[in-house]
Amino acid sequence: MTVELAEAPLQRTRAGARHILGCPAVARLAQDSRLIDLASEWLDAAAVPFKATLFDKSADANWLVAWHQDTALPISEYRESAGWGPWSEKAGVTYAHAPAKALERIVALRIHIDDSTADNGPLRVLPGTHSLGVLSEAQIRKLALQMRPVSCTVAAGGVVIMRPLIIHASSKLNSQAPRRVIHLEYATTLSVEPGLVLRAA
Repeated sequence: MTVELAEAPLQRTRAGARHILGCPAVARLAQDSRLIDLASEWLDAAAVPFKATLFDKSADANWLVAWHQDTALPISEYRESAGWGPWSEKAGVTYAHAPAKALERIVALRIHIDDSTADNGPLRVLPGTHSLGVLSEAQIRKLALQMRPVSCTVAAGGVVIMRPLIIHASSKLNSQAPRRVIHLEYATTLSVEPGLVLRAA
């Protein structure tokens, strides 16, 4: 996997690469029956992969992410719909911020290429916050001050399962050990609403 990712013509950013589901190695990984079964179990329905992202944190590309929820979804084309928006474009793909009812039918599987430790900027979450719906930035900041975060450390090859609405963040790494993660997103259906279809990316 690491060799194939290194050789793939990915459009990399400082944090990694977006929209890598078109990479054959990543597509095979996303369709692995073990991951499909795992995502399906959490969705209580047959899981369909629709998005893949590489997060690549290292001493040369050391970054942090503030507390937030993942609320933007890639959509095949713009279509005005109540509860959806604002709309934007990321690397040529149309995105819309989605309502909670759509985000609740999505789960992400984070496959760790490297060990994720307390020192290399692991994912941190505020447990249970995925059940609170879509929150404002002020609400997120307040909860981040009130709650004790949990660090999601896992060995290389391990998988962390998360809901897009859980409040999460990550710090910069404090070691030379890299932290590479393939973040795969699954939905119960690509047709999230009449006229709105998720775009595979």
